Amino acid sequence: MLTVLFTASLLTASSLAGPISEAGRSLRGLVDSPALFPRGNECSASGNLPTSCGNTTAVENLCCFEHPGGLLLQTQFWDTEPANGPADSWTIHGLWPDKCDGTYDSFCDPSRDYKDISQVLNSNDASDTLNFMKEYWLDRDGDHDKFWKHEWSKHGTCMSTIKPTCLSDTEHGADAAAYFDTTVKLFKDLPTHKWLADAGILPTDNQTFTYDALAEALKKGKGVSPRIDCKDQTLKEVVWYFNVKGSAMAGEFIPIDAPEGKKGSCPKDNIKYTPKSTKAKGKKPKKGKKN
Repeated sequence: MLTVLFTASLLTASSLAGPISEAGRSLRGLVDSPALFPRGNECSASGNLPTSCGNTTAVENLCCFEHPGGLLLQTQFWDTEPANGPADSWTIHGLWPDKCDGTYDSFCDPSRDYKDISQVLNSNDASDTLNFMKEYWLDRDGDHDKFWKHEWSKHGTCMSTIKPTCLSDTEHGADAAAYFDTTVKLFKDLPTHKWLADAGILPTDNQTFTYDALAEALKKGKGVSPRIDCKDQTLKEVVWYFNVKGSAMAGEFIPIDAPEGKKGSCPKDNIKYTPKSTKAKGKKPKKGKKN
């Protein structure tokens, strides 16, 4: 079984990409760009690495064990005001390392508060990741680079397995590039729109849905139950939960149900799933607090 793949030699993209998961199955080796990590701290390939939030004793090598943020949340938006991203896809909010009890740290290392995420990605041979982000990781206020910088500074800097000390002889900002590359790959394996559509749940102004229908459709798609959030009875966000075995860059993401008490803010019925009726990337809505 592929676990953590850092060696002294350059890794190939195919060895890192791993299989695309089926419902309920884990996803392995998320970093796509081989030039990001020529060398790194070696993690055991014996299969004995504990799963985050599953250890019974302290783990010393935090390059190979995500701690304290061992509960990984891949968060997705359904933005309609303005309409962000393709009409047939949700968009990325971020990847958040919560603690195992549901609390979290934030803004963990101001020294890694990189100013230009686009430049960081390009300098680390992650232009494909950047191009994808320009379509699927969008800020509602239109300032995408600022949004990416916020997600990295608030959440990415708190991930133990992608700290610079876990990466040897890499370009400046390789840790941030790893965070965005990992998040994009994880998002690609979570086609929320498709799974809802497969159950006959499509954006519409003429119908509402029950929470149970949404939850059942998404569980059928991935095999686990995400958190489903609404605002004013309108579907707005879905959060997928994972533990990780090994490094977040090249380990194994294991999908889990949303914890008890984290099922979301939607009502039981009359939930609206409004369409992205217009493309309004330049429109400036009322600003809100970023997460």
